[in-house]
Amino acid sequence: MKVAILCGGMGTRLREETEYKPKPMVEIGDKPILWHIMKIYSTYGFNDFVLCLGYKGDVIKDYFYDYKMRNNDFSINLASGDIKLHNSAECDDWNVTLVNTGLNSMTGARIKRIEKYIGDDDALMVTYGDGVADLNISDLLEYHRSHKKIGTVTGVYPPSRYGELKLNGDNVLSFEEKPDTNVAPISGGFFVFNREIFDYLDEDENCILEKEPLASLATDGELNVYRHEGFWQCMDTYRDYTLLNNIWKSNDVPWKVW
Repeated sequence: MKVAILCGGMGTRLREETEYKPKPMVEIGDKPILWHIMKIYSTYGFNDFVLCLGYKGDVIKDYFYDYKMRNNDFSINLASGDIKLHNSAECDDWNVTLVNTGLNSMTGARIKRIEKYIGDDDALMVTYGDGVADLNISDLLEYHRSHKKIGTVTGVYPPSRYGELKLNGDNVLSFEEKPDTNVAPISGGFFVFNREIFDYLDEDENCILEKEPLASLATDGELNVYRHEGFWQCMDTYRDYTLLNNIWKSNDVPWKVW
């Protein structure tokens, strides 16, 4: 089963890092967050990736084209151009298909535009190129297979960033500065879709997965939620970037399941 990763957005809320590179290439430690996401999937045996490129997609193409050189010592003869790798580091055994899905395309259009690269697979995993979690991908897939619906979305419970007021009419009964979790889950990505998802999508660049397609799946009774109460964090802002890098420097990195 292939894993499609949405890598085309402009990351405008993280402009400090995305002015010269796409958000999936913003680093946690010395590796792009995209690499961290791919490592999560590959830990569970999913090594076939389709990257939906858009904004500054060439940066991602260059990264994978030079992947072996980036991760190994090597010698090069400047006259002949011959390169000798010294195999100082193991390279991940991944198949990576890099697809230009349009500069301004929305998420639904990007997924529709990779349909021809999915081959005969009966299902597809989809996630965003900016979020990590300590999610058991095998359990997610098992759950998806069990309910026999077209789609599964992973529901996550991130800590609230805002103070919470508990009210009785207009009277404030209590104030909690930042509750540990949201009461209701939000979509954390990490989708699994049967092939029928492509019938709900359109190549028009304005097709947004999170709007009409998922709303239609829900109306048709074809969308279930997989509840993940463990760690999940996206890299949406510079605050998130700093948080993820501080976690990476610690001795406790929840998403490092490899």
